[in-house]
Amino acid sequence: MILILACIMSLFFAMNIGASGAAASLGVAYGSGAIPSKRIALSICAVAILLGAVLGGSEVVKTIGEGLIPSSILNAKIVLIILSSAAISLFIANLMGIPLSTSEITVGSVVGVGVAYKSLFAGHILWIVFFWLLVPFIAFTIAFYAGKLIQKLEPKYPWLQEGKNQRYLSIFVIIVGFFEAFSAGMNNVANAIGPLVGAELISMKSGILVGGLFIAAGAFLLGGRVLQTNGKKIVRFTKLEGGVISGTGSALVIIASIYGLPVPLTQVTSTAIIGIGVSKNGLSILKKQVIHRIVKVWIVSPVLSLVISYGLVQLFIKMDLYTVFILIGVCIATLGLISLVKTIRADSRTIYEDGGGI
Repeated sequence: MILILACIMSLFFAMNIGASGAAASLGVAYGSGAIPSKRIALSICAVAILLGAVLGGSEVVKTIGEGLIPSSILNAKIVLIILSSAAISLFIANLMGIPLSTSEITVGSVVGVGVAYKSLFAGHILWIVFFWLLVPFIAFTIAFYAGKLIQKLEPKYPWLQEGKNQRYLSIFVIIVGFFEAFSAGMNNVANAIGPLVGAELISMKSGILVGGLFIAAGAFLLGGRVLQTNGKKIVRFTKLEGGVISGTGSALVIIASIYGLPVPLTQVTSTAIIGIGVSKNGLSILKKQVIHRIVKVWIVSPVLSLVISYGLVQLFIKMDLYTVFILIGVCIATLGLISLVKTIRADSRTIYEDGGGI
């Protein structure tokens, strides 16, 4: 029964990965107008994700299944806890329409289990976290300077913006976006089926095929809101700029996948989009609320999934109700503190605006 539940949760998680990853791959082509139809963009995304998973997903699967905690810890119950924790975090983000890194929440969930059992491959985890910071920074830097270069070239060469050459630019953006979706399949299929493979509950080949199919289905059926967020709500960009964004994301993620590194694809793409935006509009773009919301979710999501998986282990495996009680108390206290800070700020603004006191 537990094994069946773990498999169901894996497939549910895979569909949510597809929904979240859709924006990171074809959002650029859709936002630049190269693909005018949302449904066509999601269809291309689904096909490319499946191909990427089947042809190049095995190395990252090994990392998720064996490189974070000892595989001896993994069994059907632990796999169910890991996948449930990650799926809950991702599902909440998808409801909010926020592009979230499935790599971060999956690693956070696995690490939560390792903390509960006091057994982690700390060196591997720190190395992965280092690349979580490095790769988006590289994407932002490349996109920023490429954006500056494009701004210099487009006035000198009008054909980059007008006329029949727009067709070729559109084709270029779609092709590059396809490869970015391909890279999403390579890197993200591990998040859904890596724990199952690590626990030897499913073979590598079967897991990658089934996981890839469900990620593709999730992208096609559930990816519309996140596609809209990345494509339309962050910054407007030309097709050439869109090609730079997708090209940067796909190249960096494919390289990382070859070396078995689970990297945050959505962060790579989103920071590249922000880099283009900063090159065009300056730092004022960083004031946009949608960017603030994305950054907050990036920070909270791995910690949230870690806490959830740790709490579930304590509750269902170790039966330690005292630890669960403490975790719930900390969560309530944190939410209460945030609410109190907001109330104090609101009161301060009221006093300042009205010119009065209590």
